[in-house]
Amino acid sequence: MSGHAAHEPLAIEPLGESALLLRFGAGLDPDVNRRVHAASALLAAAHLPGIVDIVPAYATLALHYDASAWADGHAPPHRNIEAAVRSIFRTPLASAADHAATVEIPVCYGGEFGPDLDSVAEHAMIDAAEVIARHTAPTYSVAMLGFAPGFPYLFGLDASLHTPRRASPRTRVPAGSVAIGGRQTGIYPAELPGGWQLIGRTPLLLFDARRDPPSLVMPGDHVRFAAIDADAFAELERTAKS
Repeated sequence: MSGHAAHEPLAIEPLGESALLLRFGAGLDPDVNRRVHAASALLAAAHLPGIVDIVPAYATLALHYDASAWADGHAPPHRNIEAAVRSIFRTPLASAADHAATVEIPVCYGGEFGPDLDSVAEHAMIDAAEVIARHTAPTYSVAMLGFAPGFPYLFGLDASLHTPRRASPRTRVPAGSVAIGGRQTGIYPAELPGGWQLIGRTPLLLFDARRDPPSLVMPGDHVRFAAIDADAFAELERTAKS
């Protein structure tokens, strides 16, 4: 992805009175998602005035701003900030390099921690140990956060592990549950309802409003899973709560 043209959005449109929506493509496409995160880095490095938040998704980027910072009495604020954004994408910025962090997530797989592990193994026509091996092998990318604060949707799941969601969602999924839903894997940051296949659980706290930033992983970050046993889980859980 060399040069600024690779980051340029296909379309920019107002999203309400104080946000722009930048469209880079559609669907669950890792290449499009990388463009979204590259554009997010470009905009963050530009330090535009009045920016409230930059929110990347699968194929779009929402830019929330203070409209008063872009009101000049002539054009609507969204036209002024859109012009500034388009100018940024015409100018390469040296600070747009990828600074993504890599976060290791310890996971206790199977049993009470991952009650759907055997179902995923059966669907893939492999044994549970091989599911764990294939789930921990890749380096994943955080496509976006959504559904609940701190819930990471991860690209990079081995195709053999793609598993449909459960026919009947659970009303309560334990916090830290590592799950598979279709082509993606993710982590429930809190006790929530959900229909993904639960294969394990991490003792780490994915979201804490008292932290800065509150989310353990951020959009564009990389994630590695590491298998642990129940004793290690209990010890790490005690540490996380202390």
